Amino acid sequence: MNVGQAFKMAAKSILANKMRSLLTMLGIIIGVAAVIALVGVGQGTTKQVTDQVQSLGTNLLTVNITGRGSQTTIDYKEAEEITDKEDIEFAAPINQSNATVKNGSESTSVSVVGTTEDYLDVKEYDVAAGRFVAQIDLDYYQKIAVLGSTTATDLFGTTNAVGQTFLINGVRYKVVGVLASKGSSLQGSNDEVVVIPITTAERLFKSKGVRTINVQVAEADKMDAVVAELETALTKKFRGDTDSFRVFNQQDLLDSFSSISDTLSLALGGVAAISLLVGGIGIMNIMLVSVTERTREIGIRKAIGAKKRDILTQFLIEAIALSGLGGLLGIGIGVGASQVLSNAMSITVVLSLPIIGLAFGFSVFIGVLFGLFPANKASNLRPIEALRFE
Repeated sequence: MNVGQAFKMAAKSILANKMRSLLTMLGIIIGVAAVIALVGVGQGTTKQVTDQVQSLGTNLLTVNITGRGSQTTIDYKEAEEITDKEDIEFAAPINQSNATVKNGSESTSVSVVGTTEDYLDVKEYDVAAGRFVAQIDLDYYQKIAVLGSTTATDLFGTTNAVGQTFLINGVRYKVVGVLASKGSSLQGSNDEVVVIPITTAERLFKSKGVRTINVQVAEADKMDAVVAELETALTKKFRGDTDSFRVFNQQDLLDSFSSISDTLSLALGGVAAISLLVGGIGIMNIMLVSVTERTREIGIRKAIGAKKRDILTQFLIEAIALSGLGGLLGIGIGVGASQVLSNAMSITVVLSLPIIGLAFGFSVFIGVLFGLFPANKASNLRPIEALRFE
């Protein structure tokens, strides 16, 4: 008996019991669909976060100052000296707090960032109107502010905000610029912000010094060298106490998240793959029932010359056909479910052809694995005993 004939017989057997065949394939269908959908969501989330981190730039460093004893910050001029390195292109010390900003009856709570002129380049903002913070503003403690696009709209509507005044925690500031819209990142909205001179921020919030320095390295391959230089300078500043600071590499965040995400995707895929094993057990059970129901047929075929391998091939191909068809239906449902999730929950879903191929291949392997026992049992039946079976 050739393989083509075996497939025809398998198709005839499956179509003869449509409902039973569908229920048999259900575990495979659910397993394949779950693997595709869950892994797609996991990889989509990874891509979304990776894109956000990369949009910030992988040549960025963040220096966090925790301090020691009563010294929990450093002076912004000291921060500028520490970051005055050949391979550092821009460095922006930051004194940041949340505050309520108000214009007439309009008010909102935003992040107020006290910083220097390099902040514009480090964060890759563009000025839509007016200007940004300048060194002269720091030197003379000017009460000026640059608004994020959302904050400008919240306070002044469609009116040009440049030249207008507003209150930060009850203190009046003049708007000298408005930033172009930048959207959101992992830290939240980049457009709900007010930027003021760092010297003014220290007076406003009664908080001397800086806790954070954002650093942009000139070339990505210089990152390790710059990190080492900064750590050496900060260790000297805090007299050998390396717990007083941390230099955080943006690439480290990307690598850590990718590692976590890969592990999560693997775990989700593993959980979904359990359904495939359950589906395989279902195939084995139904194939055993089929062997019992067709015992006389097997006896007749053996009596007229069918060999053991012919019977083995027939039932094995039937099991493979069930699992393969279930795998194809599962792929269709999994792809459809992924699109529904993407549209309904506004999340990114990445459909990976290797994962789809792996899920389908595993479903066929399950058919072979769990079809062997029933097929072997059928092929070992003795013709006389099979013909006597009632």
